[in-house]
Amino acid sequence: MAIINPILLAEDNTNDIELTLAAFEENKLANHVDVVRDGVEAMDYLLYRGKYADRPRDTPIVVLLDIKMPKKTGIEVLKEIRENSELKTIPVVMLTSSNLERDIVESYNLGVNAYVVKPVDFIEFAKAVRILGLFWTVLNKKPSK
Repeated sequence: MAIINPILLAEDNTNDIELTLAAFEENKLANHVDVVRDGVEAMDYLLYRGKYADRPRDTPIVVLLDIKMPKKTGIEVLKEIRENSELKTIPVVMLTSSNLERDIVESYNLGVNAYVVKPVDFIEFAKAVRILGLFWTVLNKKPSK
């Protein structure tokens, strides 16, 4: 039986978490979505630290990262991911409400794979999540290690 790697959603807004999970469920993506609510927790998850020390050793198929999170911003998390030899090949998508040019430029300068501004309308949001989910979980081919 093939292992289906999880999707990591790093998001602090409860409403956005619920909308994202509902959109994934509506589109019947097989991957489990693990949710972390701040940047420190995201890095703990990725590095198997703290409460994530015993989680299964499966690398997320993609990290969906909000920019504006407590404790450590999405930009800081992206920088740490790209500087870590064990994590640097994980696809990272900024899924954020920030449409600021400086955030977009900084994200790409740090090696983000995609930058998606969250649509306000649920139907449009669900469509964006469906497209993201299908691309990163079905179509995208990444190195095995």
